[in-house]
Amino acid sequence: MPYVNYTPEEVESRGEAIYAELIRPRVEARDKGKFVVIDIESGDYEIDEEDLRATQRVLHKRPKAVLYGLRVGYETAYSLGGHLLAEES
Repeated sequence: MPYVNYTPEEVESRGEAIYAELIRPRVEARDKGKFVVIDIESGDYEIDEEDLRATQRVLHKRPKAVLYGLRVGYETAYSLGGHLLAEES
């Protein structure tokens, strides 16, 4: 989804920064493999086994949220014809 005020690079950069600074210390160990969806403007986030449910919960709180999503403990959220690579600790 394109955002008027942000480039894709800005969304990624802000989302990664929020995750690294505020969220990762709280969720990494117990939520590996779950999806995190972050509103990059407010810092609100949701975690769920399904990315759509996490997205819906964030949008319920802030319908115009600028979203960034990732999978806890993995370099990418999805895999096409391969397998997911776990992040190195």
